[in-house]
Amino acid sequence: MEVLIVFIYALITDLATGIGAIPFFFVRNLSKRVFGIFEALAGGFMIGASFNLLFEGLNLNVLLIVIGILFGILLVILTDRFLNNKELVLGNMKGISAKRAIIFLFIMTAHSFAEGVAIGVSFGGRENLGILTSIAIAIHNIPEGLAISLYLISKGSSPIACLLWSIFSSVPQPIMAVPSYILVELFRPFLPFGFGFAAGAMIYLVIWDVIPSSLNSISRELVSIFVMLGIVFMIILYKLL
Repeated sequence: MEVLIVFIYALITDLATGIGAIPFFFVRNLSKRVFGIFEALAGGFMIGASFNLLFEGLNLNVLLIVIGILFGILLVILTDRFLNNKELVLGNMKGISAKRAIIFLFIMTAHSFAEGVAIGVSFGGRENLGILTSIAIAIHNIPEGLAISLYLISKGSSPIACLLWSIFSSVPQPIMAVPSYILVELFRPFLPFGFGFAAGAMIYLVIWDVIPSSLNSISRELVSIFVMLGIVFMIILYKLL
């Protein structure tokens, strides 16, 4: 029964990511300038979420955080090279746009593994802590789903595609929560590495792709403003929880 409870809470955190896509069912015909702002804001959300992961990890093991960051950066580089010169299609995106969207979604999905482990490990401590952790991650997942949707909408994806990809990106949470709850002592030491890995991959992705892409649509000043707004929002959200 306890395993089912852990799975249900982790599944709720997964589904919460889809809430971030809901506004785009009501917003249509946006200009290129607005798309650029969306990309910059998405980048800010991702960096802010990465800071939150680092804050958690630094209390556990600094060395594993650093190693995780380096491996996260390496993952983006290797994924980009692996996808080079391949004919890629994702929805109505093709070529470079499809490749970058695939890398973006892959990294956002990979970072959810650490959060799934965090849920399971928290329940392994005591149930109340697991519930609070699940609620906190579910709330954090909403702006992360918004970040995914902002990015995909700016590339021409439909609202339903944004909803489905947002939920898909957090599927690792219910998948990882159960084994990490059952084998809590085995998974606990990997948390700081997982947090660093997710943070390194996301920050590198923002610098490598999201910010340069938004600069094609809006000025450097606007990019800086909306990236910072995204970061500040995520840090405030973290402190409130």
